[in-house]
Amino acid sequence: MPSLSKHHIALIVPCYNEEAAIATVIQDFQRAIPSISIYVFDNNSTDRTQEVARSAGATVFQVQKKGKGNVVRRMFADIDADYYIMVDGDATYDASCAGDMVNRLIADNLDMLVGCRTDGGEKDNYRRGHRFGNRLLTGSVKNIFGGEFTDMLSGYRVFSRRYVKSFPSLSVGFEIETELTVHALEMAMPYGEMDTTYGARPEGSASKLSTYRDGIRILRTIGRLYMFERPLACFSLISVLLALLALILATPLLIDYLDNGMVPRLPTAILATGLAIVSLLMFVAGIILDSLTRARREMRRFAYLAVPLHRTPKRDAQA
Repeated sequence: MPSLSKHHIALIVPCYNEEAAIATVIQDFQRAIPSISIYVFDNNSTDRTQEVARSAGATVFQVQKKGKGNVVRRMFADIDADYYIMVDGDATYDASCAGDMVNRLIADNLDMLVGCRTDGGEKDNYRRGHRFGNRLLTGSVKNIFGGEFTDMLSGYRVFSRRYVKSFPSLSVGFEIETELTVHALEMAMPYGEMDTTYGARPEGSASKLSTYRDGIRILRTIGRLYMFERPLACFSLISVLLALLALILATPLLIDYLDNGMVPRLPTAILATGLAIVSLLMFVAGIILDSLTRARREMRRFAYLAVPLHRTPKRDAQA
C-alpha cells in the first residue's frame, strides 16, 4: 500500500455521548494511518466524551446546535486537509480499511468513497429494520436521481477537498447522508463504494438513531431534494394529476352539454376549470424553476472547480 504520510488526511468524527467508544475509534484510526490528524466534533454530550477524546490524542470541537447535519456543516467548514475520512464515533466501522479507502479514492480520482456496511456474519450488528429501511431509501434516491449507490446511509465516507469545500450543507439531522449522496449525483462527481465490516457497539454505548422518526425525516428530505433538484419533473407530475382530475370532473358535464346544450352542475364546472388553470400554472412553474435550478447547479459546479485539485508532489510521484 502506498505511503499516505505525504498527504494531510483528517479524520472527522461527529459524536454525541460516546464516552464508551470514542477512545477506541481514535486509537484504531491512529494504528491504521499513523500520520492522520483526528478531530472530534462533540454535539453537547452530557458524559465525558470530550475528556476521553482529548486524552486519546484528538483535537476536540464543540458544536452547540443539535443534529448531525449541523455537526457535519461545522466539520467541513472548520477543517482543512487534502483528504477527509468521516466516521461515526460509535466504534462500529472498521478502521483497518481506512488506508485502502483513501488509496482507492486517490488512485481512481474520486471525490467520495462510501464504506458499504457488511455484517461479517453477525446479523445482529446491522438490524433487519435498519437494513430494510436503508434499501428502501437508497432505492428511492436511485430511482429519482440515478446513480449506483447500495448503502446511501453509511456514516463511513472518504472525501476529496474539492467535495468538502463545495458542499452546501442544509440538513440538520441524520438526513445529512442523503444530502451528501444527492450532492455527488447532482454535481456528476466521480464516486465509489467499498465493502467494510460493520460491528456491534461496545458495551455502554447506545444508538441515537430512531428508525421511524429519522426514516420519516429522510423521506421528507428526499421529497424536498426532488422538488428542488428536479422541479420540472416534480411540478409536471402535479400538473398531470390535476389535469386528470379536471378531466374526470369535466367529462360528464361535456356529455350533458353536447346532449342538451346546458351545464346543469355549475359549481363542478367551475371546480374543473380551476383545476385545469392550476394544472397549467404548475407546469409553467416547473419550467421556470428548472431554469433557476440549472443556473444554481452551474454556480455550484463553478464553486467545485474553484477548489484546487490536490496533486502528489513530483518528487514523490517519481519515487
